[in-house]
Amino acid sequence: MSAIESVLHENRVFAPSAQLVGKLYLAGDGSVRDKDTGNFTIMGRIDDVLNVSGHRLGTMEIESALVANPLVAEAAVVGRPDATTGEAVVAFVVLKATRPQGEEAVKLAAELRAWVGKEIGPIAKPRDIRFGENLPKTRSGKIMRRLLRSLAKGEAITQDTSTLENPAILDQLGESC
Repeated sequence: MSAIESVLHENRVFAPSAQLVGKLYLAGDGSVRDKDTGNFTIMGRIDDVLNVSGHRLGTMEIESALVANPLVAEAAVVGRPDATTGEAVVAFVVLKATRPQGEEAVKLAAELRAWVGKEIGPIAKPRDIRFGENLPKTRSGKIMRRLLRSLAKGEAITQDTSTLENPAILDQLGESC
């Protein structure tokens, strides 16, 4: 069975193979094919991977685990450099309820860390969870992850934010709990 046939017959993310170089175009999106209908479901970017203590974690996996919690409406995950683990997981979370503050935010962050640990494993627990009323999105709804990466690293936002739907959300997400 060729590599592409195995992708079509198994529910797994496509991994580039030396056999396919020059024969196929890798768009960078992972998908699965439903064995009953034959339809493809786009799962997300295959290049959004964090390296935490030698473990390769997909940001989408962690985001899906967070959103599986009944309190969470939306989540985005990025990495930031870490001296101990190589990269640390930083999650930006929008709740279905109002944004928690102070001790309530600390308690909820611990609860969500435990949730991710139960869903995926302890290595995937976010080091930092930040709560906001929304995520930084363009007017078309795309999450601007480059801005989230800057916030996670503690850097000042110097990039163009004119396409953001709500630029004020960056100040809110810059706060750690």
